[in-house]
Amino acid sequence: MHTRQQDRTAALRGKKILVTGGTGQVARPVAEALAEHNEVWCLGRFGAPGVERRLNERSITTRYWDMTDPSDHTLADVPDDFTHVLHSAVRRGEDGDFNAAVEANSVAAGRLMTHCRAAESFLYVSTGAVYARQSLDHRYTETDPVDGVADWLPAYPVAKLAAEGAVRAFAQVLGLPTTIARLNIAYGPGGYGGVPMLYFKRMLAGEPIAVPLEGQNWCSLLHTDDLVAQVPSLWRAAETPATLVNWGGDEAVGITDCIRFMEELTGVEAHLVPSAVTRETYQFDPTLRRALTGPCAVGWRDGIRRTLLAHFPDHVRVPAHR
Repeated sequence: MHTRQQDRTAALRGKKILVTGGTGQVARPVAEALAEHNEVWCLGRFGAPGVERRLNERSITTRYWDMTDPSDHTLADVPDDFTHVLHSAVRRGEDGDFNAAVEANSVAAGRLMTHCRAAESFLYVSTGAVYARQSLDHRYTETDPVDGVADWLPAYPVAKLAAEGAVRAFAQVLGLPTTIARLNIAYGPGGYGGVPMLYFKRMLAGEPIAVPLEGQNWCSLLHTDDLVAQVPSLWRAAETPATLVNWGGDEAVGITDCIRFMEELTGVEAHLVPSAVTRETYQFDPTLRRALTGPCAVGWRDGIRRTLLAHFPDHVRVPAHR
């Protein structure tokens, strides 16, 4: 079945594309959309039941790849003639082992870039969590300072910064045109729905949701329709040294506002608890990204409504036209 995402990536045709983390919220919709007009391979662990089969049904070639396993030789059995690479696989470091997370992410990036050194373009998906925290409503730009501190998942931004360093180095050493895209919050009907749907699950369970003691966390929600549509532009922006860009939506979205909007749509009450430690989010200045990709097409309220309808259709009771 043809989708809006496929329409918006149709300009990229006849390419051979490698995607890592092919079952994730970011990489899977990209892989599925691009498979309509290109040869797409996905590397991943395919832990969710049936997901590898569904990718294969979309004419996507899959190979198991555990980026944390130093003895893994999967890349030796993968072609090296890809024209484009999207590297989204990550070891997030939930176990708190900083050294293991740093080594897994940086070494995997270097190995992958070396294997695909002949590619036209390499896109590495990083995170806005690397930025040094400023005020809640600060609009982060690509030149803002980083520190890799995130109380909600401490090893994650450290590992991402380490991987960014590896990607920058290999881009120049190999002469591989590269874009590093620091992702904000991706969400949408596919996958698990993204962070907003994690919050809604907590709402359904009556669990507390930590919010700042004053004000609210802000973010730049990026609907997967826009994410998928922007990938070819991010590949075209690749250079050596690597291009760095914040990858988020056009609109500033307050997390508390988003939760209240989901209350309005569903009638499910959120239990917000002021806390000194929250899942920090960051709103981006979209100027550079808009210059590279053009504007987003999906407003956040419509995107949240569509995502709730996809994941929790029985709970959506208000159309919310605003």
